[in-house]
Amino acid sequence: MRLGIFATCLVDVFFPDVGKSMVRVLRRLGFDADFPEGQTCCGQPAFNTGYWKEARRAAKGLIRALEPYDAVVAPSGSCAAMVRRMYPRLMEEEPEWLERAQGLAAKCFEFSEFLVHRQGLADLGARLEGVATYHHSCHMRRELGVTEAPLKLLAHVRGLTLKELPRGEDCCGFGGTFAVKMGGISTAMADEKVDHILSTGADFLVGSDMGCLMHLGGRLSRRGKPVRVLHVAQVLDRGLS
Repeated sequence: MRLGIFATCLVDVFFPDVGKSMVRVLRRLGFDADFPEGQTCCGQPAFNTGYWKEARRAAKGLIRALEPYDAVVAPSGSCAAMVRRMYPRLMEEEPEWLERAQGLAAKCFEFSEFLVHRQGLADLGARLEGVATYHHSCHMRRELGVTEAPLKLLAHVRGLTLKELPRGEDCCGFGGTFAVKMGGISTAMADEKVDHILSTGADFLVGSDMGCLMHLGGRLSRRGKPVRVLHVAQVLDRGLS
């Protein structure tokens, strides 16, 4: 199987180590993981703010870059949800592009979803000592319906104690452009989430979307809290190293 890596903007620009961890894990498992340099933003910021024409242009660029692959894997439930749920909506009035959008949607997966649901993998033999709690990002939970896959991977990491995050269904307050438009509300939501994280006594906050982890990591840092923020792929990569 030839995998196309859909890096996403946040990972590509701000958190490249997350993308590298994901690729290392996939290659250790024997997958041929390739990064197509022609990929673009998925268009979600434009889509969410009503600029569908601009979002459609970005979507077409990403479709061109990723459609040659057997499967596409992303370190983001949010961006995977954009491709799976929203691309067909964007292309409803263009039959040729609708078919291509549906084709990409059918083979685009979030990282943990790909490993657990598509490949039937849960125990990768990783080890990482410490206590962790997991943040369920909204789009991954509500748009993709993926909640158990990352927990299964983490549950099999030897030495890692996984604590349930209180009110785990609550939004962290990031929400992409919401954090920009409603900064005060966004910060208050993050602080409430941080309080729940701290109540678990966790050494690590783990998640599957770097938007949420960037937001929560920023609040943890501002409040002087020593909780380390890691993507699921980073946990597995460290645990396998």
